[in-house]
This record gives sequence, structure tokens and C-alpha cells, in this order.
Amino acid sequence: MVINSDPLEKVKAEYPAKFASENEIFNHIHRGDRIFISSACSEPQYLVNALIKYTESYPKAFFDAEVIHIWSLGLAPYAEERFKYNFRHNSFFIGNSTRAAVNSGLADYTPVFLSEVPALFAKKVIPIDVALIQVSPPDEHGFVSLGISVDIVKAAVENAHIVVAQINRSMPRTHGDGFIHISKVNFIVHHDEPILEYKFPEDTHIEVTQAIGNYVARLIQDGDTIQVGYGSVPDAILINLAGKKHLGVHTELISDGIVELMRLGVVDNTLKNVDRGKAVAAFCMGKTETYNFVHDNPAIAFKTVDYTNNPLTIAQYESFVAINSALQIDLTGQSTAESLGKTFYSGMGGQPSFMRGAVLSPRGRSILVMPSTANNDEISRIVPFLAEGSGVTLNRGDIHYVVTEFGIAYLHGKNVRERAMELISIAHPKFRKELIQEAKAQNLIYKDQAFVSGKAGEYPKELEIYRTIKTGLEIFIRPIKISDEPLLKDLFYGLSDNSLYRRFISRRKDMPHERLQEFVIIDYTKEVGLVATVTQDDKEIAVGMGQYNLDPNTHSAEVSFVVRDDYQNRGIGKELLNYLTYLARKQGLLGFTAEVLVENRPMIHLFEQMGFLMDRRTEEQVYELKMAFSEATGNV
Repeated sequence: MVINSDPLEKVKAEYPAKFASENEIFNHIHRGDRIFISSACSEPQYLVNALIKYTESYPKAFFDAEVIHIWSLGLAPYAEERFKYNFRHNSFFIGNSTRAAVNSGLADYTPVFLSEVPALFAKKVIPIDVALIQVSPPDEHGFVSLGISVDIVKAAVENAHIVVAQINRSMPRTHGDGFIHISKVNFIVHHDEPILEYKFPEDTHIEVTQAIGNYVARLIQDGDTIQVGYGSVPDAILINLAGKKHLGVHTELISDGIVELMRLGVVDNTLKNVDRGKAVAAFCMGKTETYNFVHDNPAIAFKTVDYTNNPLTIAQYESFVAINSALQIDLTGQSTAESLGKTFYSGMGGQPSFMRGAVLSPRGRSILVMPSTANNDEISRIVPFLAEGSGVTLNRGDIHYVVTEFGIAYLHGKNVRERAMELISIAHPKFRKELIQEAKAQNLIYKDQAFVSGKAGEYPKELEIYRTIKTGLEIFIRPIKISDEPLLKDLFYGLSDNSLYRRFISRRKDMPHERLQEFVIIDYTKEVGLVATVTQDDKEIAVGMGQYNLDPNTHSAEVSFVVRDDYQNRGIGKELLNYLTYLARKQGLLGFTAEVLVENRPMIHLFEQMGFLMDRRTEEQVYELKMAFSEATGNV
């Protein structure tokens, strides 16, 4: 077998007319033409600069050419005012280099699902006259690769009248749909230069990102197929998934974070029920090391966005999890990732398609991640309503979970009042009071909704623990949140009449909002409230709760707890009481007091098991217990 040592030389010999001068190439651009430029990091920088130099030399060669681009990461001189008679930039996604031009009216933004762009090209709704692309060197069969951006570039090539390719030895050769035979290219310019790298700004809020990542990791299960959107937060949280197994990837963007998980063996794609064995993506942005990893790597398939971003494709996956970020979310659950009020900021991209596909996926989950604030904690990202002019990227039905550094809010299937309380509970503490007030004013929540402001009302996430009880069931014990009213309502109404009577020593059976507030509005400087939960079909179910209230006069606390009937006699009550005792002793308290019905032998027996030094007094069939801590009580 004899192979030409340099396929590029073979192409030059076979297609000499394709290697025309740059002036001759750009002479094919006419007034009013639509010029497509390859996406993001695959932008052919040399070709773009050559086009600008040509325009500077021949300023009247053409006018009103429309430059079409997903996202410009490099320089975008065609968007500058000095070229306003030659070019009009039209972007499907706004980047830093074009944001000012778009918002000042010098450039255009087309809001569209990226999955629909190939069809717009094919149907000539957006016709392409000239495509400027960047490709790898040809192989011995004459095929070049679109490398790190197949996305909408493949469709642009297939529908353009003239295709100009910059061959660059730095462009990776990638597997999938990105191969084009050199015969389909009209002109070739060979110029080697580094591929654009994309590095997220240095994370100056590592603690925030880490907290968000820890929460997201709770929502990812072994074997899930994940999509991770663009943004410093989504990419940075990926390292928190290092302990997972057999994850799959079907995404728009292959990032440094995804590649690191592949290197670690966390992402192996072995359990995917679609494209098994392959990480599927439309484009790649990252460091040179990441480009080296995707080069000629059969474990990664680059496909067009009408496949990767199609909700019908995504919905075929079992356990698909979409992780994306937003600029802002309001208390009703609608978010924007593309604009801040009337200011266009980025774009729709693939976020809506992936989130909706995740919602349709069996056991799928859509997760929106964001720091709770912006501008050094001066602005809350959680707001009563989106600002006027904001584009609603995700509507109220698109989001299952919202995650900030203060916790997880579950919105799916919840009413507006419940959603508002969930989101307020994960907002930055400095903004919670005004969010409560505004939510009341807008009739989103109860008019009498109570609230503990300041440090006393902050959720103490450090108290969260997991425990495995004697039957092997894992329970999650955590502090009670302001948004837990529906959870505790279900717990109390799920109790038998006997359990209700034993817990409250009252025949009263109703548990209205006014009464429930007593359990969820907690001043953690004076009391502790815990709920024990299990997860059933991705839903958190309360199976027990416990609390104690300080008595400053005796430096002790009144303790109480209850367990759902069908979970009694499994050790949940003992776990709750043991943890409450541990927290009380850590706080320096001397003991507990409690009122227990004389006939409630299981409760008395549990207190006796704890090793308290007990003093009991009987008053009308009720034991009034004083229980001093001993060395044997409250070990966790």
C-alpha cells in the first residue's frame, strides 16, 4: 500500500484552481451577499483578517454584506462602525466582541433554537452565499474535517454557493459528521495558526462554585447521560462528579470539564441507550490540551445541532440530565439566559432544547445552576419577576431543579406559592426579606407569611447528614427550611389519629397554614428543627421530624419528634433523637424536657435507651420528663 506522504500536495496537484489568490477569492463576494463564518473557537482567524484587509484595500468592492455567525470569540472587526456600509453582522449568539454592536444597533441578533438553524439554511430562509470555514488537512482519501465545530457549519457548507476553507494543521481531525470531501470546497487557503482557546475567567468565588457543585452531585446518579451548557459555573462544577460511575455525555458543547471526566473514567458512555460508547457533541471550546484529546478520538462523535439539540433525540435517552445556567430567575420559575432587561446579553443557544428534552426523558431531570447574586453580592439573581424586556429562555414548565450555593429548589409540579417559597429559601440571605415582602405584595405567597431575618434565619446546611437505618434504608436528615410547609403538611396528614394524638396530646386533627408556620419558621439561634426524608421517584418524602426549643432559664430545651406510621419501628426516631441530642450537647445544653402520654410506651422506652438521667412527674396521664445528659448520650 502506497500513501502520499503529504495529501495536501496531492490536492494542490489535482485541484490547482482552488488555490487562488486571496483577492481573487474575495472578488466572488457581491453586494448584499450573506457570508457565514465558522463557529466560536473554530473561527478561521486568518480568513477573517484577510477579508478585512481586502475590504480596507477595496472599500467599494461590495456593500451591505451580512455576516452570519453563531458566536464570535475572536476579533469581530466586521461589526465595527467603520465597516457599517460593507458589513452587517447577524449573530445567533452574542459574545463579548459583538455585544456592544448589537445593543447599539450596529449589528443584529437572531433569537432561534440552534437545532433549527440547519433547516433555515436548507430551506433558504437564511440563504448562504459564501462560507468561510476552517478545516484539518485532507486525509489520503481527500476528506477534511470540520474539527471542533460541526454544529451549524456542516449545514452552511452544504448550502453555500461558495465555500472557502482555511486548512490549518492545528485543527483536530474529529470523528462523526464533520467530514467534507475537498471537491466540495471551492477555494482553499493554507495557513497554520493556533486554534482559538476558550478559558473561563478565573473563578474568584470558588466556595460558591464548590457549594453549587456539591448540590448538583446529589442530583446525578451513576449511569445518567448528562449535558452541560456553556458557562464558568456549569463547567467548574463537573469536577464534583468525579465520584460517579458510567456517566454518558450527549451535549452541545465538549468542554475542558467533560474531557477531564473522560480522562478520569467517570464518563465512559457504556450505559447510554442511544449512541452507546460515544460522547456526542456539536462543538468544542477549551484549552489546547482538550483539542489534543478530541483529535482522532473514536470515543467522541461530533454531530450537527439538528441531531444533538433535537428534543426528540434527547427524549429517547433514559435518565438524561441537562445542566445549564441563567442570568436571572423569577419567583414563578421563568428564567432568562439571553438578556438583562432590554439589554441583549447572549442568546437562546441550545439551552431550551436540552432542558425540554430532559423533561421528556424517562427519569430525566433539568437543572438550572447559578450563583445567588451578581456584582459582588449587590444584585440578586432571584427576583420577583423578570425585568421588562427580558427574554424568557426557559418557561415555568422547563425547570425541575434550581441550584444556588444555598441549596436546591425543586419546582416541578409545584404551584406558584410553593415555587416562590422554594426559590426564596435558596436566595442570598441579604435579599430574602425583600423577596418575601415583594412576593406578599404581588399575592404570590400568603399575606401573613412569617420570616426570620438575618443570621438567625439562615439555613444551616452544615447540619445535613445521611444515615442508614437498621433496615438498610438511607435517610437524609436536614434542617427544616422555610419552604417545607407542603412537605410537613403531607407528613402530618399522613399520620394516624393515634400518632397525631401522641405527638400533640390533642384531639385536634387539622394542620392549617397558620399552624404549619410554627414548624417551618425557625430562629436557629433559639431552636433546631430537623426533618428526615427519603427519595421516591425523585420526590422528597418526609418520614419524620424532630425539634427542640431552648429554655434560657434552665439552659435546657424541650424536645419532640414524630415518625410516619409506615416508617415506625425502623430506627428513624432513634436517629432523630440521637442527632438532636448531639446538637444540643454541642451547643452546651444540659438536657431535655418533654411531655409524653403515659400510655406512649415506645416513646418512653426510646428515651430510656438514650441513657438520659431521667426525672419524671405524672400530671393527668402525662409524664413531664426532665432528662439530664450523661456521658453516654448524644454520640453521632
